[in-house]
Amino acid sequence: MTRFERLRARMEATGTDLVALAPGAHMRWLLGFMPHPDERACLFLVGLDKAGFVMPALNAGDVRQHTDLPFWEWHDADGPGSALETALEAVGSRPRRIALDEAMRADHALMVLDALPNVARAFGTETLGALRMVKDAEELAALKENALIADAAQTALRAAVRDGLTEDALADVAKDVFEQHGARTAFSIVGTGANSSYPHHHTGDTIVRPGQAIVVDIGGSKDGYFSDITRMACLGEPPEGYAEVHDIVDAAVKAALDAIRPGVEARTVDAAARDVITAAGYGEYFTHRTGHGLGSEVHEPPYISASNPLVLEEGMVFTIEPGIYLPGRFGIRLEEVAVVTDTGCRILSELPRTLHVA
Repeated sequence: MTRFERLRARMEATGTDLVALAPGAHMRWLLGFMPHPDERACLFLVGLDKAGFVMPALNAGDVRQHTDLPFWEWHDADGPGSALETALEAVGSRPRRIALDEAMRADHALMVLDALPNVARAFGTETLGALRMVKDAEELAALKENALIADAAQTALRAAVRDGLTEDALADVAKDVFEQHGARTAFSIVGTGANSSYPHHHTGDTIVRPGQAIVVDIGGSKDGYFSDITRMACLGEPPEGYAEVHDIVDAAVKAALDAIRPGVEARTVDAAARDVITAAGYGEYFTHRTGHGLGSEVHEPPYISASNPLVLEEGMVFTIEPGIYLPGRFGIRLEEVAVVTDTGCRILSELPRTLHVA
């Protein structure tokens, strides 16, 4: 089945008559491209039989190079209201239930809802989101390629660790490796010393010194898919107590990976990691969920959290990244990207989780 066919089957299964998308990950997954996103309303409307764009005339010529789907164009002088009304009449056929792209601008979403009074509404997570969670072979190959690029970037960054270098300088090493492999840097968290105890530290000009733990959480993107990996480094001997905490976090990773298989709830995987850390006496220092989906976005469903009852399926891809963060001392996070298989899971990285000592 094509992605369009799969979407319409999902729409029928969920009682959804119309899906409204903005330029973003959902649209790119469905069509293979997306128009330029800006303040002008650009909407892709998918009905059970027809589909087309509410398209700013400014962008129509460029987008026409990528698709033969119908356009209902609008000009700045007139606004999108009339084009939207015409498009809904052609595509929506008085929908009873609409799924809105959850990443759509609020003003555009309200415009759609105002044009459809009394319609039942849901978010795209029920339709496109559910489809995107289960990766096909092509997507898994792209994610594997990205994971190996991230391995190379992580290896180069850790090899560059030396006294006097800043966090920013280390992040630049990883950026260069991503670019050498045709990828772009999506994010880089490099935190040395006490900065490693901040899960989302803003990489800056802090200088690496001997005896400091360094958390390195980096990711890149190539061909529309992402990587995400976290490993630990240290310049010289690690700080007191580091080895014990590293072993606990690694055991939590292993426990979560061992819990993954089709039919298991996401919260069960979270609990597997969290129970290890809690039993070791560090539960209060594991302050975030265990993982998040990875694909055409860095963060996407499924979310591996204590509150998520979602049942895992073969082909789902998500991170496993427990951590322990000791304020003023150090933090340790270790991260793998797991693919659910028919009997368990496999990880995409080939880089060991052992501490790198420079």
